[in-house]
Amino acid sequence: MKKLLPFILTLLVLACSKESQDLTVKANIKGLKKGSVYLKKINDTALVTVDSVEINGNSEFELHSDLESPEVFFLYLDKNSSDTDRITFFADKGITEINTTLKNFVFDAKINGSKQQKTLEEYQLMMSRFNEKNLNLIKESFESQKNGDTAAYSQIQNEFDNLLKRKYLYTVNFALNNKDSEVAPYLALTEIYNAKLKFLDTINSSLTTEVKQSKYGKELQTFVDNIRKNEN
Repeated sequence: MKKLLPFILTLLVLACSKESQDLTVKANIKGLKKGSVYLKKINDTALVTVDSVEINGNSEFELHSDLESPEVFFLYLDKNSSDTDRITFFADKGITEINTTLKNFVFDAKINGSKQQKTLEEYQLMMSRFNEKNLNLIKESFESQKNGDTAAYSQIQNEFDNLLKRKYLYTVNFALNNKDSEVAPYLALTEIYNAKLKFLDTINSSLTTEVKQSKYGKELQTFVDNIRKNEN
C-alpha cells in the first residue's frame, strides 16, 4: 500500500491539473486506430506543442491548454507516415468540440466552440470564393500563355491585381465590422500584414477595449507601432 500511495497521488495531481486548465478540446477522428495527435499554438513566433495524445484503438480523446484570451490553435495529426495534417481553430475558454475523419482530416472537420470560431468560419467562407476565382484566373493565364495571346494575358494580370485589392478591402471591412472580436486583429496580423499602414492603423484604432487587451490586440498595437517607427 505504501508503494502505491505515491503513484495514486501523482495521478490525482495530473487529473487536477487537467481540470484546472482553461481550454478542453474534445475530439473524435473517425477511422483513426493508431497515431499521435498534437495540440499546438504559436508562441513568440514559434510553433509549440501544448498537449498531445497517443491513439491506440479509441478515436475519441481530449486535449488541454491554459488560455489567457481567445487564441488560434492547431490540431495536428501524425499518422505514422510522412504526411502531417492540421486543423486550425479559434478557441476561447471552455470546451471546443472537433469531429472529423481520418480520410479527410482537414476538410471534414466540424468545429463547435467559441464565437470567434464562427466569425473566422464566416471569413473563411468568403475567402474560399476569392481563392476559387484566383484558381480560375491561373488556369486562364496558363492557357493564354500557351496560345500566345498577349492581350488576354495582360487582361488576366489586371484581374489578378483587382482580385487582390478586393481581398484586402474585404478583409479590412470584415475586421472593422467585427471590431469586438479577437478575429479582427488576428486577420490584420496574418492576412493583410503587408497592407498600407493606414488600413492596419484604422483596424487597430477601431478595436474595443477588451479586444485591445487580448493577445492579438496587443500584438497588432506593437506591429503598428513598429511600422510607424520605421517609417519616421
